[in-house]
Amino acid sequence: MPGPEFCPRPRRIRRGAALTLVFATVLATAAATHALPHDEENTPRPLSARVAGATADKEAVARAAAEAMADGKSGTAAAEEVVSRSGDRWGAVYDPREYEEFEQALDGEYTGVGLWARRRGDGHVEVARVQPGGPADRAGIRTGDRLRTIDGRQVDKRPVTEVVALLRGGDRTSVALGLERAGRTWTQNLRRARLTTEAVTVDRLDGGAVMIRVASFTKGSGRQVRDAVRDAPAGVGVLLDLRGNAGGLVTEAVTAASAFLDGGLVATYDVRGEQRALYAEPGGDTDRPVVALVDAGTMSAAELVTGALKDRGRAITVGSRTFGKGSVQMPSRLPDGSVAELTVGHYRTPSGHSVDGRGIAPDLATSEKAEERAQTVLGGLGGGS
Repeated sequence: MPGPEFCPRPRRIRRGAALTLVFATVLATAAATHALPHDEENTPRPLSARVAGATADKEAVARAAAEAMADGKSGTAAAEEVVSRSGDRWGAVYDPREYEEFEQALDGEYTGVGLWARRRGDGHVEVARVQPGGPADRAGIRTGDRLRTIDGRQVDKRPVTEVVALLRGGDRTSVALGLERAGRTWTQNLRRARLTTEAVTVDRLDGGAVMIRVASFTKGSGRQVRDAVRDAPAGVGVLLDLRGNAGGLVTEAVTAASAFLDGGLVATYDVRGEQRALYAEPGGDTDRPVVALVDAGTMSAAELVTGALKDRGRAITVGSRTFGKGSVQMPSRLPDGSVAELTVGHYRTPSGHSVDGRGIAPDLATSEKAEERAQTVLGGLGGGS
């Protein structure tokens, strides 16, 4: 499910890149690993999606920013224009405040009202989940409530990612939600707050299996997945739910994959033609049955985990084809203090399959009752149901 409304791409949308509206639901950034350089100018950050193609030139972007500043104009705006013209659809430019907000989101914090949104089969948008203790929860909003308007704007015909952006609301401290429940409509005014995300939740299913839901790979989420697997009773299967996971930090994704692997390859990638690799940590649980749930909202670092577990025969994947977000970007600081993130390469699964623009096809494709089907498969593997 998309959300919550914390999707940490800041609100600055590169001009001409309507595709990135609402931060493109991308929580996708690849942090440095032991195999990667650690200085800011050379550290690959987000695994972001686009079909392989044009990229923006870092020197040209920096030069445009410097020339604009010399003329008394906005360096950030000039850099955005160069990135837009380059065709690097997932390249982006952030001013210092926005980039700081982006970094905070990767720490698992966001400003919002604490709810997730999804589109129903009839086209309406509803509340998919409410964060306990958040503004929406305190106001009595429930899972399943229909979300009709945000600050007076109709949401039914908008992409869910745009709904997420409206919920976030930039610098505004409050938001008015038009809601419907059981035929009753009302408007709820909420004050946004600084919240901590619940990146990983763990539940026991009927039959004994453990459900591990990973909403995003923010800092610490990989360790939480690893701990949940270690704490599960011996022989009990795991249903790893990566649906709606827009990605996150690659280091966390590798740690999560390592929970089910005993070392070995997780993914390969290139940076301006130079080949690199990511490896799992040794000592993971290689015996426990695992089924991974995926959908079109499974992106970037979540696809990295999916590809690793699928290619190495460690999990049966169930659901629908993943999004196909597999390009690597690097950040560079511009003369005015803003940050440009430009595409420099792409990653592949352990079997050498490119994810970018293609996604990953699940072993069992199903668009309806995917969770039930996944539990049935897990039961067949001897992991409970």
